Amino acid sequence: MRPINTNPARWRMAALATVAVTALAGCAGTSPTPAAAPSQAAAATANAAAVTIRDPWVKAADEGMSAAFGTLVNTSGKDVTVVSGTSTASPMMELHEIATVDGKMVMRPKQGGFTVPANGTHELAPGADHLMLMDLAAPVKPGDAVRVKLTLSDGSVLEFTAVGKAFAAGNESYAPSHMG
Repeated sequence: MRPINTNPARWRMAALATVAVTALAGCAGTSPTPAAAPSQAAAATANAAAVTIRDPWVKAADEGMSAAFGTLVNTSGKDVTVVSGTSTASPMMELHEIATVDGKMVMRPKQGGFTVPANGTHELAPGADHLMLMDLAAPVKPGDAVRVKLTLSDGSVLEFTAVGKAFAAGNESYAPSHMG
């Protein structure tokens, strides 16, 4: 049997170490570590991944304005809102809707953006909600690839390529007031 060490310096050191470990353990608390809680950036990335677009296309046009269409798809359990957009084809993009005002159908900027319901879709179509490309930088020809970025309300971004497509209907004349 080994004799017990009765050196007072070692006892004090052991007691001091025990007190320090106990004090540090008390400071730790029971809250989760920051890594366990999702960050805003991670949540934004998850929302962007949950929102996609099916069959995106842009109306072919030589100059002036055009529009982009497709079906926004939200696979998340929360509503997601598209609040703005940009495109390589145009220096300015607006979210537009068609509404009845004084008995007439008018195109106007969509206040509040496009809400894509949880586990649902939102259609962007001619004569309905659409992405308006203002003051085209160059002609959009059938088959052209047009890059589009949509910003969601949480700051995440959905990027996609829409294909230029000839579309005879909807040769609208746009009022200059839509230029903002």
